[in-house]
Amino acid sequence: MARRIRARKLRRLVLDVLKPHSPTLPEFATKLGSMPGVDGVNVTLIEIDKDTETLKVTIEGQLDYGTIRSAIEEWGGVVHSVDEVVTGSLAGEATERRTYEGRG
Repeated sequence: MARRIRARKLRRLVLDVLKPHSPTLPEFATKLGSMPGVDGVNVTLIEIDKDTETLKVTIEGQLDYGTIRSAIEEWGGVVHSVDEVVTGSLAGEATERRTYEGRG
């Protein structure tokens, strides 16, 4: 018999999100940050056009992906991809963070 996996075992999600200009980035981040189980949110604007914004959204806490995805959709956005997932109680940094300076 298969064991049911509990939804709130995710510690970090990195999402590629497309959303309309409203809500604004601060409003969007605040809404995500006020969701149950969310301890922190980082929203980075990747691209902007006439009608939409492409975002990199990093969320940390005891997370339920389905609830987060549904909320983003209610606010007019869509999750294009899940780019990183961290689970477990002692998960370490899975990726090395680097800063690149533009050459000009």
